[in-house]
Amino acid sequence: MVVFSEDHNQETRCRGRIEVICGSMFSGKTEELIRRLKRAKFARQRVEIFKPAIDVRYSEEEVVSHDNNSIKSTPVDSSASILLFSSEIDVVGIDEAQFFDDGVINVCNELANRGVRVIIAGLDMDFKGIPFGPIPALCAIADEVTKVHAICVKCGELAYISHRTVPSEKRVLLGEKTEYEPLCRSCYLKTLQEEKQKKL
Repeated sequence: MVVFSEDHNQETRCRGRIEVICGSMFSGKTEELIRRLKRAKFARQRVEIFKPAIDVRYSEEEVVSHDNNSIKSTPVDSSASILLFSSEIDVVGIDEAQFFDDGVINVCNELANRGVRVIIAGLDMDFKGIPFGPIPALCAIADEVTKVHAICVKCGELAYISHRTVPSEKRVLLGEKTEYEPLCRSCYLKTLQEEKQKKL
């Protein structure tokens, strides 16, 4: 007789729900997304993963975490495309959701209302600490929100923000450890003050 854990039973019975995984860069959002999607695949559920076509940092057709875990995905240019590829699917994963248009909110609601489990990962704030794209609205309609944290590179506390280390005011700037660093609120404010002083 096979006995499944409570976790397994919960995940395989979770139909028609929205789960959001959010936080700063380097906090393990994509890692957690991949973990949940792989568990769904092990449970023989039909899974489809989507990511914005502009995100080609590690791979054009895979969702890849900073720890180099990966899972096959479908790159799409708009949130509307997600619905086109989601028929006969039990679980939909969406990575880097902050880069999608606001239509992704209705897309996720429609999928959940159809009985699909939707798992979304994305940055909740941009490099200036401003709520990013559709993520705040997705958190509002989600059945479950998981906020994950990176570690501040300056003091070791829980990080609050992805601080940009290169001179650019573009809101969307794809990058990694050479362009961003996770900082706690205190170190972030101190760094902003130091940067201001340098400009004087």
